[in-house]
Amino acid sequence: MLAWQVKGKSVLVIGGGHVAAGRIVNALEADANVTVLAPRKGLLPEVAHRIDTGQITTYKDKEFEEADLNGVDLCFAAIDSPDVSSRIWRACKERRIPVNVADVPGECDFYFGSQHRDGPLQIMISTNGTAPKLANLIRVYIARCLPRNAGSGCSNVGRLRRKLRAISPGHTEVSKRMKWS
Repeated sequence: MLAWQVKGKSVLVIGGGHVAAGRIVNALEADANVTVLAPRKGLLPEVAHRIDTGQITTYKDKEFEEADLNGVDLCFAAIDSPDVSSRIWRACKERRIPVNVADVPGECDFYFGSQHRDGPLQIMISTNGTAPKLANLIRVYIARCLPRNAGSGCSNVGRLRRKLRAISPGHTEVSKRMKWS
C-alpha cells in the first residue's frame, strides 16, 4: 500500500450517489480540492448538502465530457453506467490521470480501503478491491482494540520528534534520532 498526498490537488468525483459520497468524504478528509460532476436531479442529499454548504470546490451539474478532465490530478468514477465508466477510464489513461472506477478493479490505478482515523493516526485495511465488506469488518475490529485517544498519543510523539530534531539537528543525526522515537 501507498499513502499518496493529495492535499491541494484537483480531484474530480464523477457521480452523486452513495459511492460518490464516500469518495467525496475521502477526498475532503485528505484536503483535496474536490470537483463533483453529476446531474443535480440524481444527487444524494448528503452530496447536495456538501455542494450547497461550499465543502466542494466546484460543482458541475452535467454529464461527463472528456474536457472535464482538464487540470485534474486524480479521478474517481462512481456512476452506474459501465460504458461511461470505461470511457472515463480510457480518457484518464490517455491523459495519465490516476483513476478509480467503482466496482471495476481492472480499471483502477488505486483502491480505497476501509479507514479508521483518530487525529493523525490513520489505519487503512485494503483487500485490493476484492472484498470491501471484509475490509470494513477487520477495520471495525482493529478500531475497537485500539486504546482511547491513540491519535493524541501520535500527536504527543510528533511533538517529541520535533523537539529531538531541534536538540540534534542535521542529516547525520537522523539514524540516532530514529532510535529515540
